[in-house]
Amino acid sequence: MTNTTGTPPAVSFTGAVKTYGALRAVDGVDLRIATGETVALLGRNGAGKSTAISLLLGLNEPDDGTVELFGGPPERAVRAGRVGAMLQEARAVPRVTVRELVSFVAGRYPDPLPVARALELAGIADLAGRRVDRLSGGQTQRVRFAVALAGNPSLLVLDEPTAALDVEARHAFWDSMRTYAHRGHTVLFSTHYLEEADAYADRIVVLDRGRVVADGTGEQLRKAAGGTLVSIDLGGRGTEELGLLPGVRSVEVRGGRALLRTDDSDATVVALAGLGAIRGLEVTPASLDEAFLALTAHQTEAV
Repeated sequence: MTNTTGTPPAVSFTGAVKTYGALRAVDGVDLRIATGETVALLGRNGAGKSTAISLLLGLNEPDDGTVELFGGPPERAVRAGRVGAMLQEARAVPRVTVRELVSFVAGRYPDPLPVARALELAGIADLAGRRVDRLSGGQTQRVRFAVALAGNPSLLVLDEPTAALDVEARHAFWDSMRTYAHRGHTVLFSTHYLEEADAYADRIVVLDRGRVVADGTGEQLRKAAGGTLVSIDLGGRGTEELGLLPGVRSVEVRGGRALLRTDDSDATVVALAGLGAIRGLEVTPASLDEAFLALTAHQTEAV
């Protein structure tokens, strides 16, 4: 995203590289996130998301390139209390209540949220007196969210935030996150639920093999991957000629049907009719799931 205000972006990756031996977990990432944006980070397992987040939080340093938060090194922003994080690796603290834990964390920040407000936003006000190590997985996840909110951070980083939450709790979580974001805060979240990225992010960034392979709105990603899907029954027909039809970007066979990803569905359907190949014809907009699969289809090695 282009910054026109003269202020530095909340998040800036410039040619960032992180290697582990011969493995390039982050491979030349360039990324800007403006203050106030909500950005979803998508990728297959091992695509480099967790490594990118660790660089962003200053938990690791890039081997090449730079990573900055608010125009400076990540550790400076973290020390200043400008960053809150909800990570998958966190463990429950034994023998303390939810209120005690959130109060302790809030006390480490210069301008924290009121504890009651953090608990309310996370949807756990009724759990304030419960011991953290005696909560369910979903309840513990919401405690992690309250801890991330406790310092009233300018940048909120959420790594798979709705894992272990049921459908109702997921909706409540995103309502709270959107309330927080609307106050002008920046949010970066990773998720495997593509519908969440589509519904709640201003932009979606797709990582594959440690590289940014797409960056845009859900609609832009669908168009980039082939905006429409045209499918037909093959009925024994080969697929060679289908890939040469106007508008067609790729052809996939699923259970006796050919799935054509196309930029121009009208031209594709007319050409199919000319071939007499319209049995079982269906034309549908590409889903974000389909776009994601198309954008990462050629990557087979885990990162």
